[in-house]
Amino acid sequence: MGVFAVGQPYRRKEDDRFIIGKGRYGDDVNIPGQTYACFVRSPHAHARILGIDGADALAAPGVIAVLTGSDMAASDLGGMPCIAELPGRNGGRANIKPYRSALCMGVARHVGDPVAMVIAATWAQARDAAEMVMVEYEELPAVTEAIEALKPGAPQIWPEAPGNLVVDWELGDRAGTEAAFAGAHHVTRLRLVNNRLVANAMEPRMVIAEYDAASDHYTVHTSTQGVFRWRGLVAEAVFRIPQEKMRVRTYDVGGSFGMKAFLYPEQIAAIWAAKHIGRTVKWTGERSESFLSDNQGRDQINDAEMALDRDGRMLAVRVKTTSNVGAYVSVMGPGVSTIGAGGLQVGVYAIPVMYLNVTPAFTNTTPTDAYRGAGRPEAAYIIERLVDAAAREMGIAPDELRARNFIRPDQMPYANAGGYTYDSGNFLEVMNEAKRLADWDGFAARKRQRRARGELSGIGMAYYVERAGGPPMETARVDVLPDETIRVFMGNQSNGMGHETVYAQIMADALGVPFERISVTSGDTSELPAGGLSGGSGSGLMGGGAATLAAEATIAKGRLIAAEQLEAAPADIEFEAGHFRIAGTDRSISLWDTARAAGPQGLGANGEYHNTPFQFPNGCHIIELGIEPETGIIRIHKYTAVDDFGHVLNPMIVEGQVQGGIVQGLGQAMGEHAVYDPGTGQMLSGSFLDYWMPRADDMPDFDIAYLNTPCTTNEMGIKGCGEAGSTGAPPAFINAVLDAVAHLGIRHLDMPLTPFAMWQALQGAHI
Repeated sequence: MGVFAVGQPYRRKEDDRFIIGKGRYGDDVNIPGQTYACFVRSPHAHARILGIDGADALAAPGVIAVLTGSDMAASDLGGMPCIAELPGRNGGRANIKPYRSALCMGVARHVGDPVAMVIAATWAQARDAAEMVMVEYEELPAVTEAIEALKPGAPQIWPEAPGNLVVDWELGDRAGTEAAFAGAHHVTRLRLVNNRLVANAMEPRMVIAEYDAASDHYTVHTSTQGVFRWRGLVAEAVFRIPQEKMRVRTYDVGGSFGMKAFLYPEQIAAIWAAKHIGRTVKWTGERSESFLSDNQGRDQINDAEMALDRDGRMLAVRVKTTSNVGAYVSVMGPGVSTIGAGGLQVGVYAIPVMYLNVTPAFTNTTPTDAYRGAGRPEAAYIIERLVDAAAREMGIAPDELRARNFIRPDQMPYANAGGYTYDSGNFLEVMNEAKRLADWDGFAARKRQRRARGELSGIGMAYYVERAGGPPMETARVDVLPDETIRVFMGNQSNGMGHETVYAQIMADALGVPFERISVTSGDTSELPAGGLSGGSGSGLMGGGAATLAAEATIAKGRLIAAEQLEAAPADIEFEAGHFRIAGTDRSISLWDTARAAGPQGLGANGEYHNTPFQFPNGCHIIELGIEPETGIIRIHKYTAVDDFGHVLNPMIVEGQVQGGIVQGLGQAMGEHAVYDPGTGQMLSGSFLDYWMPRADDMPDFDIAYLNTPCTTNEMGIKGCGEAGSTGAPPAFINAVLDAVAHLGIRHLDMPLTPFAMWQALQGAHI
């Protein structure tokens, strides 16, 4: 098919190589003569480093160097940056600039903090020698929970951040919100825990760093969500060199979910060490290192309130959030609970005012940052838990309370109380369709049947809205080659989302050529002058926009060549279905012949797409489940999702994105939890023996449908889809469980709701 490819369910072309083991991931890359790095990590959550003795390790077979923070300090590198700009309340400033070195300088601040680096000829030699490095520590008091860290007398983690406070941040109308609560007929209050998660990407993080002394140039191979964005964080800020002095390459990426969008100590240390020792350095993390050192997600405590009038009209929402940024501020770490979540706590409801106060805190834990949704799932969890609790307290059906308060289509564009403008959507229609597919009205009969068998049964919904949109700029290049193939190079990076297929579909339509003749690649800063990254459900819009502009520029170049070949004026040349034609005649030249006429390199051009308005995917997710009282085991009988994604580029890929997001969302709700010992700061869930992961038999079949209203703020009508499932699933699950147990007097439960936690909650209840 050469045209009308967009919107069709093309099978993912990249899956052919993945399924037969032909993918090329970071650890598959090897450079002749490379050395191997292994890191010595702190066993303490908080400790002063009194001395490091690497003599025995340096004398071990194959060892080339043992490097420490003191060695790195002599190179005068910049600190690892945080780019979240967060003005504090009442003119205060955020404490986001504590200097973070890739190797600890004087103090280790979480278990797994890299203290020293051993480089050897083989990985086994480096690992063996790392165990010989002797570090003398003075253990210091530690704190792992954000609320505890902010209390007077808590262990002080950074002198630059008194009381461990990163920033006292606010959003909304404080006075108006207080007035609305003062005049409310009913107020619902909840303390909601959003549990900490480990990303657990299939492919661990890695880096290979090369340095060429003759040209003073670095080449870095590492797993990222976008080589241009990653280089932009590293080259100038840390190494104080122009970006042109560093080439960054990323290959296939085995999962990321936000975690690989940022920079890490191991990457910085390897780049620095490559120049320091004059050898290429490679490091690939082990799973235990991933648990201890990959940026983690969520970890918030939210004191949330909703004010309503006598008729159930929502008047205001007020939220006090305490978030845990960990031991260091990651690139966007404190931005997740503030600007990432802020403004969406009112959801899809016509709530006049809101007020949000966020206090991110330093703790002696692994840093947190964006994880599939980056604040938006946390915001949706707050509002959707509040809605169900208010409905129960006021004796109003949860769907009815939502219907009374939905923003109507005739109110679009709608400026919500948090500062965002929703451009489109029909929330009532989407909810009603989800109810129909879930047979919401027939649930009461099914519940009676299950109760007769001794099973508790509940149904719950959540209506989420998500703020989508990647970086404000993205790039692409199109090369139409003389061999009748097209190569598209993208500035962003696939992490398993199907880029090679979707961008090929866009290009097939734009250039009128067969889908099969198009290949898509990415992940090399030498291929384009600039680029962005994949994130925020923005790849379809940003990458698709850049690819479309590149195709249009290619056609414009081709029109000049075709005019010369056809001996006509460029203004008389039109392009359609892969051919340039003199308007009003049958004289034409194919795109392929035009490329050959352009020369040995073929025909091509770059595209740079800019789009700043956010898009707002939304949808209603409904879960019907049963609970076995004797064991606390929860089984999901039916999962229904109706989403509004605007214009869908490939329905098959979108469905896969929704399914994956749902599983991750249910993983958080049902069992995933990164747990630290509050006394020692040791991670108690540091392996798959202790950290629960969702499996296929934990999941039901998914009934997924769409009621799309095109986005009006971009020409493609796209709203994004990648984070929908992780946003809608957690509140829908907990709401369904609470529906099943409300008659027992159980009014509140927190994630993760494991069988043991569910069994504990049922003990003492009259069943």
